[in-house]
Parts: sequence; structure tokens; C-alpha cells
Amino acid sequence: MSRKLSAALVALPFLAAGAFAAGSDSATPPEPTETSTKCPDGEIYDADKKACEKSASLNFDDDDRYEAVRELAYTGRSESALAVIASADAPESPRFLTYRGFTLRQMGDTAGAMTAYRKALALDPGNNLARSYMAQGLLKEGRRTEAVAQLHEIEARAGHGSWAHRSLMLALRGEHTTY
Repeated sequence: MSRKLSAALVALPFLAAGAFAAGSDSATPPEPTETSTKCPDGEIYDADKKACEKSASLNFDDDDRYEAVRELAYTGRSESALAVIASADAPESPRFLTYRGFTLRQMGDTAGAMTAYRKALALDPGNNLARSYMAQGLLKEGRRTEAVAQLHEIEARAGHGSWAHRSLMLALRGEHTTY
């Protein structure tokens, strides 16, 4: 096998990890936009109108709301993220439950976060992002063995290249994370 081909095969998992779409296991946190920098709680920036609108507006669908929730959660706007989740057409869907858990965990409500993660996983056992965030909460509580068990479950379901896997690995290594 040539060196170039070998190098390409070694790099492939890392390149693939960067290709995941936001929230469906994105490789990086979202970039701040007007939604997180200018809009009041419970509002999303409407690029067409060049203004903030209530997240319940018919101008937005749940995909728009989800991207806003993800951005708001990562930028520490927890109350706003929860308000947008509440306005979703399907707030009890696995993806919104995952970010409800993420946000509650960031706010210090570990029990509420674990409930949200468990609901998300009951609906979609393959939701590795919920599994990773839940494990990070377990780790924060000193429950390392349970967190490692979730890591192994993620590996069994999706391998090693996902954001869910990478962010949990960072946490297990003791690297500071905000996820």
C-alpha cells in the first residue's frame, strides 16, 4: 500500500467526524449569530426580516428552533434555550430532550438533565449525543464507571469518530469542557 493511501486511510475518520451536521453529532460547537448575541430570550433571528422574532412564530420550523436551541445552549443562554424548546412543535422529540438535558445540566439541575436524557434515549436508543451528554453529567457526579460504560455503548453503536465520542473522551481525560 502506498504511503499516500495509508495516510489518507488514517486521516479518513478524522475528516468524516467534521462532516456531521449540527446537532446530529456536529464536530464543533455552533458559531454565535444574532440569535445568541442580539435576540431577547425566547426569540430567534429571522435573516429574511433582519429582526428577532418570537420562536413560536410560523416563520420558523422545528429545524430552525433546534439550531437556535443548540446555539443558545452552547453560548450559555440557558433560559432562552428552554423557552425555544417550549415553543417547538415537538418539544418531547429526542433532539429537543437532549438539549433540554444539556441545558438543565449546565444550570446545575443534574436530576432534571438525567430525566431528559433518559427520555431521549427511551425514544431513540441510538441518540449518542444524549448518551454522551448524560455520561458527562455522570462523570461530573463522580460516577466514572457509568460514564465509561456509556462511552463503550457509543463505540459499539457508532465507532470512534463522532462528536459524541470525542466530547466524552475529552471529559474522561479531564479536559475542561462546556458541553
